[in-house]
Amino acid sequence: MPAKKRCQFGANSEAQCNSAALRIVGQCALCRANFCGEHRMPEHHSCNNLEDCRQQAFELNKSKLESERTVASKMATA
Repeated sequence: MPAKKRCQFGANSEAQCNSAALRIVGQCALCRANFCGEHRMPEHHSCNNLEDCRQQAFELNKSKLESERTVASKMATA
């Protein structure tokens, strides 16, 4: 039987987590590293790709809001 995968939080440092990585939900969608239940969220393991993800979500939301903007020429006169 292969060894259990360990949490990659703080790998190769003094603050390394020794907990077992979760099998299904333990992989970060942004950096593809495996983490335990405590560190699996991008905010909890200081994910390198978190800022890029936030920027993409901001740009997507911005473009959606701008496309739905009401323009004065489209408003009906009463």
